[in-house]
Amino acid sequence: MRNYVTALGFALTVALPQAAAAQTVTPPSVPANLQVPAGNQVFLVGHAVGTQNYVCAPAKSIGQVAWTLFTPQATLFGDGFEQLTTHFFSPNPVEGGIVRATWESSADTSTVWAKVNASSTDAAFVNQDAIAWLLAQTVGTQVGPTGGVTLARTTFIQRINTFGGVAPSTGCDLPTEIGKKAFIPYTADYVFFKKD
Repeated sequence: MRNYVTALGFALTVALPQAAAAQTVTPPSVPANLQVPAGNQVFLVGHAVGTQNYVCAPAKSIGQVAWTLFTPQATLFGDGFEQLTTHFFSPNPVEGGIVRATWESSADTSTVWAKVNASSTDAAFVNQDAIAWLLAQTVGTQVGPTGGVTLARTTFIQRINTFGGVAPSTGCDLPTEIGKKAFIPYTADYVFFKKD
């Protein structure tokens, strides 16, 4: 499957500079709950390398603690190893500052914020030692300072082909460990969709 996404990403990367020539690409195979609604098409695939960053924090049960994701920190690359975007959490100005997953274009600093609609750990797709695959929907966009719109047209984002990134199984067991952080390496592919 990774070869398919790699080939797909290469095809898209080659086609991107020719903005006048629209290209329709078949989306990758994903669990049913992560499928993007009809009327959207893939326009960008990025291969992420980074960390999932966790902090030991109080859990819902009184006196308990648990690892909590406080941000991813990743760089997305094209098949030619060119940097496409950075990925992190940040306040979404469209929603009054709610912190959301964020992608910022390395080319024109256009930005997209998205909320997770669905996730999957379906063993037919997802490695058991990897973070879940996700479907996120755009909840805010911003053009770059010079009018760049690369990511401002995004409608949905899939996170697929994950490897690593799972919170540690130890190290956050006692209230005295609150505030401790863990930076866990991961890779993934992010598939960006726009309206047809």
